[in-house]
Amino acid sequence: MQSGGARRARVLTAARRHLSATLATLALLATVAALSGCSGPGGGHGGEAGSAAEADRTRSSVVDPTRIPDVAERLQRRIPAESRQVVAVYGDGRDSADSTVVLYTKRGSTWDRTRSWPAHNGKKGWTTDHREGDKRSPIGVFTLTDAGGVLADPGAVLPYTRSADFAAPRWWARSHWHDFDYVIAIDYNRVKGTPPNDPTRPEGDAKGGSIWLHMDHGSGTSACVSLSKTAMEYLLRTLDPNRHPVVVMGDRADLEAY
Repeated sequence: MQSGGARRARVLTAARRHLSATLATLALLATVAALSGCSGPGGGHGGEAGSAAEADRTRSSVVDPTRIPDVAERLQRRIPAESRQVVAVYGDGRDSADSTVVLYTKRGSTWDRTRSWPAHNGKKGWTTDHREGDKRSPIGVFTLTDAGGVLADPGAVLPYTRSADFAAPRWWARSHWHDFDYVIAIDYNRVKGTPPNDPTRPEGDAKGGSIWLHMDHGSGTSACVSLSKTAMEYLLRTLDPNRHPVVVMGDRADLEAY
């Protein structure tokens, strides 16, 4: 016959074993729950936070085909309702001379990406307040109405003025001599319906002018946007005054902000 002390020892031992088993079970359940929380759809986070993050990623990947991509509302509103062609210039950075030009064509209510090319802009980048000689390209939306150049008309749809007066000064570096073989005037501080090299500046000389799409020499410009000869020929043969072409231009951060 066991003493009272022996019975109490057996009861305590059994209780300890039961407690240990219970704690082990709880730990296992906690581990399973934690693992479940890390294995949401697509390997993302589980629970409400994971669902929200997944939704954000989905929304950010959706492109609205009725808008020019990566251009904020204020600039979108400046694109005329009748425009069916947009030349978008996406600068790499506010102080960068490198950019990408994309031609968008509107069909119905949808903007289709038609062509794209590497390009250059002002040597010092971009500005919302362009001034003569600042070496920065102006940010904004501008119409495209007139073209010209040293070379014969390649089949331009825009009015084209051929003149030797477009020739770059021969005291410039030789690499720049053909910059203006083809040009398309950007209607910044100029009179529409005149040759691109018309010197009239309605807002005054301090605001700069003679800002064009023109031939590329491999580096930044004074304020213009430069492209390859092939790209310029394509744009000249494609931009149509009946489609009311415009250029939307700026560094990517400012385009998305404005």
